[in-house]
Amino acid sequence: MTAVAATVTDKHAHGSGDNCEHHAPSCPTCGNVSEGTGHDRSMGRLSLALIGGLFIVNSFILAWLLPEQRFSAMFSAIIGAFVLACPIIFTAIKDLLRGKVYMNELVALAILAAMAGGDFQTAGIISFFLLLTIIIESRTASGAQRSIEELIKLTPPNARMLVDGKEVEVDARDLKVGDVIRVRPGENFPVDGQIISGESTVNQASITGESFPVDKTTEDDVFAGTQNLTGGIEIRVTRVGEDTTLGKVKEMILAAEGSRTPIVRIIDRYAGYYTPTVLMLAGVTWWFTQDMSRVITLMVIACPCAIVLSTPTAVVAAVAAAARLGIFIKNVSHLELAAKVRAFVFDKTGTLTDGILSVVKLNPRENVVSAAELLKMAASAESNSNHPTAVALQKLAQEAEIQLDTTTDFKEIHGKGVEAIVSGKKCYVGRAAWLESLKIPIVHKEDDESHGMSVVYVATDNQLLGWIGFRDKLRKEAAKIITDLKTLGVRHCAMVTGDRRSVAETVAAKLQIDEFRSECLPETKVEYVESIKKSSRVAVVGDGVNDAPALAAGDLGIAMGAIGSDIAINSASIALMTNDLRRIPMLVYLSRKSRIVINQNLFFGMLFVFGGMVLSVFGWMTPVWAAVLHTLSTLLIIFNSARLVRTGEELTLEDNVANPEK
Repeated sequence: MTAVAATVTDKHAHGSGDNCEHHAPSCPTCGNVSEGTGHDRSMGRLSLALIGGLFIVNSFILAWLLPEQRFSAMFSAIIGAFVLACPIIFTAIKDLLRGKVYMNELVALAILAAMAGGDFQTAGIISFFLLLTIIIESRTASGAQRSIEELIKLTPPNARMLVDGKEVEVDARDLKVGDVIRVRPGENFPVDGQIISGESTVNQASITGESFPVDKTTEDDVFAGTQNLTGGIEIRVTRVGEDTTLGKVKEMILAAEGSRTPIVRIIDRYAGYYTPTVLMLAGVTWWFTQDMSRVITLMVIACPCAIVLSTPTAVVAAVAAAARLGIFIKNVSHLELAAKVRAFVFDKTGTLTDGILSVVKLNPRENVVSAAELLKMAASAESNSNHPTAVALQKLAQEAEIQLDTTTDFKEIHGKGVEAIVSGKKCYVGRAAWLESLKIPIVHKEDDESHGMSVVYVATDNQLLGWIGFRDKLRKEAAKIITDLKTLGVRHCAMVTGDRRSVAETVAAKLQIDEFRSECLPETKVEYVESIKKSSRVAVVGDGVNDAPALAAGDLGIAMGAIGSDIAINSASIALMTNDLRRIPMLVYLSRKSRIVINQNLFFGMLFVFGGMVLSVFGWMTPVWAAVLHTLSTLLIIFNSARLVRTGEELTLEDNVANPEK
């Protein structure tokens, strides 16, 4: 393995134990470098490769044109060999000084053996191709750094802060929560914020993966790194620095590309045994053949760069493809796990449905309250809640120009309802079962509930005032993604919801859901997920706010619409920055495609390495051809993995076709 491959292995090996996070320009523990330093080092190696390569070529030219000037040709070859070999030998020495034995030592010994035999041209050619491989690998393995660099470019360094109504240009890093800034058309937002003045259209593709812009108006949220397209707006800063949505995306990219899949853990575990084994085989070859050329060839071809890079290159490409679609993966083991999921459990409200409830029926008790009084009492009690039912009630009350009463002692009982003091009366708004547990009789419950509606009951003290019916709309792509998941081999699709059985049954029938659970509390959802896990790997899909316990309980937690949501990002394994359900089957497809690519890479890598070792032992390959084959095998693996980058392009193409006016 070449320098960067060993560095990757070393980072993995101590990353979990010593928690080295590579925040410094050069990691003192493993020698890894950050974005700018890594790029500079690659350019330095490229310069050395070109200079050394010219000296080696010059030695061949001198030997051909001036055969009598053997010393000149030899001297040129010596200079070229040392220039090319120094970075490789230096890396091997650093490994040994840290007490680590990697595959770098094989390359270094092969080069030194060629030099010791006086064949500096061969040593130079071997060093050139292996140094070229190092450069290619280092540029490929720095996918996380380059992703971060691109994200950093999205946030402008300066901002126009409004001070006493006047624009003052300040460093974006100096902004604080509560500051007001102005963003002009064509500029990117430097921080997360809420619009307080103006309207615009915003391109959020950098975070959500949506291919068409979104209209924004007063009180809408905007996010760092997204682009203001059409209107000048003023925003109040709500998050800065690493706390912004873009900052969390950066953290997720680093976490994903710094994590390891099981196959990489296996390689790490046995890497220390590989080099001594190859050296022993080289010794046996020398003992029986006395042919140093075979030994050098064996040590060059035995460096398993292609095998070691099989998984990391595919993972980098897959994570990049997912991020482009607004799918952010915390740990690459979650990406691998997505291919093995055979059961999906969906939340209903906000996941399979739009999550925007509207009041469709007010049913006050006769001779107790009027419809307006029922709405006023319920909306007042729910005025401090952000639940979809509360939002729907407040919206209707506003449209009806109903003045809400003052609310005190507000308390929200998750999964059941709310209670509060409204105009001196204890008011309850929630499920029938909850009110009954409070000894409040529910009159004509079965007769009053209409099929396909979500219903909440309203009561004051111990008297029922009536009930209010809500209805939600299914997402247009919901039915198709269930079919797509079944096509991909998912055996079981289930739905859990806090709604009544009649509502859940209607939704399940429309979507052809295999099984559903209604009137679920958060703990009930967790219990159901745990029961599914006994028979198959299960992924839980929810909005990440109300479903955090269930998301954490699944083998794989997928948070929908996680943009701007700390809870969603923290509770789920995978965060979808948009509510587009089509990302879910695409995630499964990408996972399976990446697994196929990894298996292909491993097969070709092993074929090159072990096939080449056999050829070298029997003397059917020269050291130069071993170096060439080493480079070609690495390039093949990298190009094969790169095919994953374009996965999912059809989603953005469909969006563009469906929204040509955008």
